[in-house]
Amino acid sequence: MKSVLVPLAQGCEEIEAVTVIDILRRAGIRVVSAGLDDLPVLASRSVLLLPDTTLDTALNDSFDMIVLPGGQPGTDNLKADKRIISLLQQMARQGKYVAAICAAPSVLAAAGLLDGKQATSFPGALDTFRNVKQQPAAIVEDGKFITSRGPGTAMDFALTLVERLAGKTKRQEVEAGLQR
Repeated sequence: MKSVLVPLAQGCEEIEAVTVIDILRRAGIRVVSAGLDDLPVLASRSVLLLPDTTLDTALNDSFDMIVLPGGQPGTDNLKADKRIISLLQQMARQGKYVAAICAAPSVLAAAGLLDGKQATSFPGALDTFRNVKQQPAAIVEDGKFITSRGPGTAMDFALTLVERLAGKTKRQEVEAGLQR
């Protein structure tokens, strides 16, 4: 069974976090949500999220993909966490999927993973990273890096992640159940 880590930082965007977790689980993919500490996560719109575990515990496991929700100050909290930066770099070296939405592609860029790569983000989030080839599309894939623009693209982003991990048929099955 494929497995995905979704780190949840204080101030993350709840639509992006919950949509990704929900859609991947509907596809039968093992998803572990991990808080940066052992506290409930207060998301950007004051929704309280309860992670499955802590990041320190999750680091003992192996994952096929990591997905970073955006939002502020969640993105800044992810960017400031050395464990996240190290894990992103390690997963990229191992050829695993690395995905981020909204402002979170800036965490990938800060980790040096988007140099020369095509990516998208919430408008302005990647502007200080001159080596990123910014694209206006809702979802951009460059090899094993998948980025998306924001809360409004969260469902299509999550379905793209399902397709990459479980195939087009599984994506269609999940999508049909959503009555889109």
